[in-house]
Order: sequence, then C-alpha cells, then structure tokens
Amino acid sequence: MKTKLLLIEDDIALATMLIEYLRAAEISLDHVDTASVGLDLARQQNYDVVLLDLTLPDGDGLELCRELRSFSGVPVIMITARGDELDRIIGLELGADDYLPKPFNPRELVARIRAVLRRGRLNQHHESGAADTLLEYGDLCIDPVGRQVTVDGEVKALTGYQFDLLLLLAQNSGRVMTRDQLMNGLKGEQAEAFDRSIDVHIGRIRAAIESDPKKPERIITLRGVGYLFSSRQNRLT
Repeated sequence: MKTKLLLIEDDIALATMLIEYLRAAEISLDHVDTASVGLDLARQQNYDVVLLDLTLPDGDGLELCRELRSFSGVPVIMITARGDELDRIIGLELGADDYLPKPFNPRELVARIRAVLRRGRLNQHHESGAADTLLEYGDLCIDPVGRQVTVDGEVKALTGYQFDLLLLLAQNSGRVMTRDQLMNGLKGEQAEAFDRSIDVHIGRIRAAIESDPKKPERIITLRGVGYLFSSRQNRLT
C-alpha cells in the first residue's frame, strides 16, 4: 500500500518538484497551498504523514501544527526557509516529528519520511507478547498496542516520536538510559537529527504526564549521564 502524504506548501515551483519526486518514490499525495484547506483535509482524511511549510499565506505553520496535534497524531515534518533555531525548537514543542530547512535534497526528505513511517510500523508489530503488555505506573497508563497514554483516565497528546521515547524509557524503568542508548533504541535514519533536541521531547512528555513538569517525579534527569524512568510511582495529583 502506498504512503499517503498531505503536502501543505504555497511555493508552487517547489510543490511541483516535490509532487513529481515523491510520486516517483511511490508516495501518493494531496497538495494544498493554504493552512485552512490543509487543516480541513487533515480532519477529513487519514494521512500517513503531513509535510508542512511554516510560512503560508493565510497562517503560520507552527499554529497549524498545534491545531493538528489537537486531534491527530499523524507524523508532521516541517519544511521552511527560515533558519531560526527557535522556530525549530518551537515546532518540536508543538508536536512536529522532524524539521527540514530549505533548500534540501529530495532524497533526504524521502529518507526522513520513510524513517518516521518505519518507526511507527516497528511499534505496531511487536516481536513478543510482552511488548503488548499495558504499562501502568500509578495513574499513568501506557498502551503499546493502541499507542495511547493516559493520566488518571485522561488521554495525553504526544507525537509518534514522543510516544516511542516514553515507551522506551518505561520499558527500561529503574534503569539509567544514556542519550546514545535512547537514540539506538529508537533507531531510524533521522535519529541523529533529533539527538540535540531530545531534551525538547523529554520536556514535552513531562508536560503531559508530570503533575509538576518543573519538578519531575516520573522522568528524572541525571545530569551528564542520561534519564531515568522511575519504577516507583505513586498516584501523582
């Protein structure tokens, strides 16, 4: 089955080139050039990935990403000519799975698309029954099969990458995980791109599952070493 992609890009020349290249790579896609139409399509159809320009004629891609995350966990790859590192960090905090500055090599884009999709497939097809086990820590519940996180019954919105990161930490609860171990565990060709941003993702996860993200009790930072998911968790209120 072909990958189905939504391209939200108002640069017609770039969009035309990407459409031709991605279709040659057996990726089916819909293209729109405004945020409003893109948001409507994302609500109406199930896409495997969204390729999102940050600068759109009727809105900001960062805001669109935030709105997407309010109802969908579809992987989002941001593309932009803006080179501000702050935009990249904000994009990740709002739920983007990757960020690719213009100009870029279309082959790299295809590799990143396949990486986010591959990571999702790996987590849908577990190698053992143990991997399907519901993980519960106090009022925190992680469902590896449904790929859903709840705290006290409330569903928490995480990107695919953030869910994978939380799951990996939880499956190794009580064990200190270095950055290298986390990156190796997550795999994927885009892992290196996220190495410097892993703290951003941890912060996002903490905002979702900690009662006080500034004083985390679930994901503990060991400075200069790595992260520890506490195996002793009471009900956090």
